[in-house]
Amino acid sequence: MQRLDARTGCRRRERIKDEGAGMLERVRRAARQRWQLMRCAQQGADRGMSTAEYAVGTIAACAFAAVLYKVLTSAAVGDALQRMIEQALHAAA
Repeated sequence: MQRLDARTGCRRRERIKDEGAGMLERVRRAARQRWQLMRCAQQGADRGMSTAEYAVGTIAACAFAAVLYKVLTSAAVGDALQRMIEQALHAAA
């Protein structure tokens, strides 16, 4: 039975009960388990962002915020919002 390791999220290696399996089959299983463990460890090592990725992400977020600010403060959007508010106030009266 294989369980997930809480730290890495990968399958944890446990002892194999191979009383009936031959030596070659036990070696194959052990090699397969070792390979899976190494692949899982390599995948877990590359989690998160590096400093360069944070910098690019921050610049992209700032650029998006600037575009959004320009759109929301434009005259067309301001007029549309003003019309919507006036319609709502006149509809309630």
